Amino acid sequence: NPTTRISFSIPEFGFTTIIAYDIKGREIETLTHTNLNPGNYSIDWNASSYPSGIYLIRMDSDDFTQIQKVVLIK
Repeated sequence: NPTTRISFSIPEFGFTTIIAYDIKGREIETLTHTNLNPGNYSIDWNASSYPSGIYLIRMDSDDFTQIQKVVLIK
């Protein structure tokens, strides 16, 4: 199944961006780019148009940045 759920929490109101990158660091898809209130969220990423491999998911929210590695297996 090429769809994966990405769950995250926002501790305070802020502009949040989540972007998927390929292993070479090229941006392939913006998953969210909006202001979010504090709380728990989840985003479904449909990666059916991408080949199997390793991808990076980067989340930026105000002063916070986190990068997670995900493996897509078809």
